[in-house]
Amino acid sequence: MYPKPQPSLKPNTYAYEAQPMVKATGFREYDARWLFEKEINLMGMQALGMGLGTLIQEMGQKPEIVTGHDFRGYSAAIKNSLVTGLMAAGMKVHDIGLAVSPMSYFAQFELDVPCVAMVTASHNDNGWTGVKMGANRPLTFGPEEIGRLKDIVLNAEFKLKPSGGFVYHDNFPDRYIKDLTNRPKLKRKIKVVAACGNGTAGAFAPQVLEALGCEVIPMDTELDHTFPKYNPNPEDLEMLHAMRDEVLRHKADVALGFDGDGDRCGVVDDTGDEIFADKVGVMLARDMSKLHPGATFVVDVKSTGLFNTDPELKKNGVKADYWKTGHSYMKRRTHEIGALAGFEKSGHFFFNAPFGRGYDDGLVSAIAVLDMMDRNPDKKLSELKNALPKTWSSPTMSPHCADETKYGIVDQVVAHFKNAQAKGEKVAGQAIRDLVTVNGVRVTVEDGTWGLLRASSNKPELVVVVESPAAEQRMHDMFKAIDSVLRTHPEVGEYNQKI
Repeated sequence: MYPKPQPSLKPNTYAYEAQPMVKATGFREYDARWLFEKEINLMGMQALGMGLGTLIQEMGQKPEIVTGHDFRGYSAAIKNSLVTGLMAAGMKVHDIGLAVSPMSYFAQFELDVPCVAMVTASHNDNGWTGVKMGANRPLTFGPEEIGRLKDIVLNAEFKLKPSGGFVYHDNFPDRYIKDLTNRPKLKRKIKVVAACGNGTAGAFAPQVLEALGCEVIPMDTELDHTFPKYNPNPEDLEMLHAMRDEVLRHKADVALGFDGDGDRCGVVDDTGDEIFADKVGVMLARDMSKLHPGATFVVDVKSTGLFNTDPELKKNGVKADYWKTGHSYMKRRTHEIGALAGFEKSGHFFFNAPFGRGYDDGLVSAIAVLDMMDRNPDKKLSELKNALPKTWSSPTMSPHCADETKYGIVDQVVAHFKNAQAKGEKVAGQAIRDLVTVNGVRVTVEDGTWGLLRASSNKPELVVVVESPAAEQRMHDMFKAIDSVLRTHPEVGEYNQKI
């Protein structure tokens, strides 16, 4: 019988090498992430594979799965342990090797395989590992599936079978790149900075953009899992500012920045201004809804209010559906209601046909931005951005908060603002106009200024975003209002970045 996973083990001991270790908090809302060697070991990853294989067959799905891994120094070993567990549970594994996450999603369609397990910690710091999983393309697991997987693994409820198998698909990236580039080249000459933050996308993004006809300026495309310059996260100002500097130095038309596993894309315009992903979504919605009037777009609760108020979107008959933050939630919602696309402030974009297959791919998002520029040859990207109504928006700001306490803190803050609304109390100097509690709490006051607080789904952090259509100072007022409530909870630590 396979031993039951332990929540913790001391390294460099017999037990550490002979028993699986899996910390329960690594099972997040819609994927799984651990600090390797501190929260999970190789036998723990093998147990995860056996649990995943057991769950997939419990769901009645065909026992075949795509696996891939990012380029971190330990990812291949982790994937191999996962694969042995999957095979022990009777799964036929289709391995595509080193990949970005969307390449593994593409492989589900290309190889006609229903399930996926991509070993990646995305943009998390070096030392983290994780798995993005799904059993029904193009969707990935949500809380129900992750919860059941957690129970199977932690209780060692494995159902092992001798029928597993393994196939390695050599040179699979060539098939992925061909799929993205088998189309007419761009008519407009566009100089692009391809910023990869030394993440996995550096192996693929420059050649895809060149094949589309762009003049490409590679930036930090060498693979280096220590991330020596900055974290490959297109929400982080450090990466965006580095992109700005490169745009100005080369007089480029645009910088496109990709996160660690290539499923998100950040944008800096020709003047060096970062365009937060929700505003990029509004620009793309304007462009796409001209081709598809009356389209519905799903947007997460961290995103700008312009999806509801922009006059161009109203003119094109656009319907906006605000939904829970998180790539699995957004992907599922976009799929279920047949939206043309889904836009998340983090940079996860989900394009349904004819633009994509429903999963998040940073290169598909980059191509959508380039196509928008191509359809507007007389306008610079900065002009398309400046055509939007003015709002003052913050980046995503994340104060540290332990996984064990963050959801309780959010519940208390939600209750605080519900109570304030019931009593008619003011927030940031104005009455509360609206509260949205589908995912944390989004507080909107009379002049349209709003602030959001929610728990991060994949790190021990909270998430704060604020925006005002009225004035920059009003954005700061709302941040102070949200932060003052957080400061009553000593469990909440310092922010990763602030306005």
